[in-house]
Amino acid sequence: MKKLFITFLAFGLISLSGCKKFLDVNTNPNAPQVVEANLYLSPMLHWMATGPQVDGIVIARYNQNWAINANLDNWDRMGHAQNTTAPDNGGQLWRTVYFDFGQNLVDMTKKAEAEQRWDLLGVAEVLKAWGWLQLTTVNGEIIIKEAIDASKTKFSYDTQEFAYQEVFRLLNSAITNLARTDGAVNAGYLGKTDILYKGNRAAWTKFAYGLKAMALNHFSNKTGVYKPDDVIAAVDLSFSSNADDPLLAYTGTANDDINYLAGARNNIASVRQTRFALGLMDGTQFPGAVDPRLTRMLAPSPDGVYRGIDPVTGVTGLTAAQQPNNLWGYTTQVAAVRTPARYIFSTKSKMPIITYAQLQFVKAEAAYKKGDKTTALNAYKNGISASIDFVNARNTDDGQVPTQITATEKATFLASTSIVPATANALTLSQIMCQKFIAQWGWGHLEQWMDMRRYHYIDVDPVTAKQVFLGFAPPTNLFPDNLNKYVYRIRPRYNSEYVWNRDALNVIGGLDIDYQTDEMWITKP
Repeated sequence: MKKLFITFLAFGLISLSGCKKFLDVNTNPNAPQVVEANLYLSPMLHWMATGPQVDGIVIARYNQNWAINANLDNWDRMGHAQNTTAPDNGGQLWRTVYFDFGQNLVDMTKKAEAEQRWDLLGVAEVLKAWGWLQLTTVNGEIIIKEAIDASKTKFSYDTQEFAYQEVFRLLNSAITNLARTDGAVNAGYLGKTDILYKGNRAAWTKFAYGLKAMALNHFSNKTGVYKPDDVIAAVDLSFSSNADDPLLAYTGTANDDINYLAGARNNIASVRQTRFALGLMDGTQFPGAVDPRLTRMLAPSPDGVYRGIDPVTGVTGLTAAQQPNNLWGYTTQVAAVRTPARYIFSTKSKMPIITYAQLQFVKAEAAYKKGDKTTALNAYKNGISASIDFVNARNTDDGQVPTQITATEKATFLASTSIVPATANALTLSQIMCQKFIAQWGWGHLEQWMDMRRYHYIDVDPVTAKQVFLGFAPPTNLFPDNLNKYVYRIRPRYNSEYVWNRDALNVIGGLDIDYQTDEMWITKP
């Protein structure tokens, strides 16, 4: 039995061939015995959007999107709760890549290649690249070369540098395959289970370039390796508007078909928006400019005033009327009740994977670092404008409470020189990164965390002599195991790695109590 449980590390490694005799007696002559290649796709796309939100609930505490409303939690202290009593905390993305994708993605890839379905093969390569990119973004060293190998009982880790190399290899191959029109390429066939783009190869190609741009921009601390021109070029080949955003639509019926962040799922009842997030939008950090998105994304207190809590103190010192409502916009929320909520927190709110707005800020940062302030400013403005439109769109997905941001409100905000400087030379890195933070608030936790770690949370912009992330203050009482250091990675999934793969973990330092503070290769010079 030990080997059976060990192989769960690569989630889905167990070969069906070993069960053939058992399966033979259960053969249904009225049902097909061969799975069509496209039938694997829909569930993986579901987890592609949903998986990051599961781990995002705790990563958002590192980024200070939100914090626990009462007692201080380990995640709020840049710690973790990965142990025998909570083995899957922070481990959903690990499960998504190795189990939900796992053998399913291997099988889909092999079938697509054998049947010359180059469009489906390209999509499979995008999914695999996305998985390795997100997983290495969160965990650092991961298992790639030995993953999905049923002959192994222990699995060695690969370097983060190799993970990025594999991401770029897969994306380049995907772009090539998505351009092919020979063989059995068929938009109708792909579209039957493609719940994001309905078989549109051009849209998937843009997605691939978007992931490539994001990954290339992660190298910003690597002098001599980081190439802003390549980042900009990839963004320009990616999304051209919000219409290109890959959005997962939920039916709002069965549990798994309800937005993971919705009140009906009751997964975020105890968290509240932070002072840091509020301060970026209420004029505190950008004087004279109250962001119109504030009242459409964040929740007021019962007395109607918008407040945020501190990760250390929670709601201490606030009266009941002053304590921020939950992220759905209510003082309480019964899980079984389907009540219209705010922004991306309603039952049928569509969940993005990456967005046009997000990529415009990637372009703005790359152009800024290149010294092309004009391009940076244009992309920066595009990002803010698209983010406002995105907020409006999400507030129409499910009959949400907030009103739409009007054209006048949008124009007034963009006219503020605190937000959009009068000249390109006046644009600051803080403006770019803080506006990107807002555009990713509530959903883009993985890229948001990568941004904060690339700037070591509190790095100072040498031009302005202010923190890049204005107003961000790490907790003063860090998780004890951190040994007074900030968090830089989530430990691998406890239920597989720390139970069955400890020898491999030991090689990379994964058994150290402060492993979560080990700075990742990608954020180092």
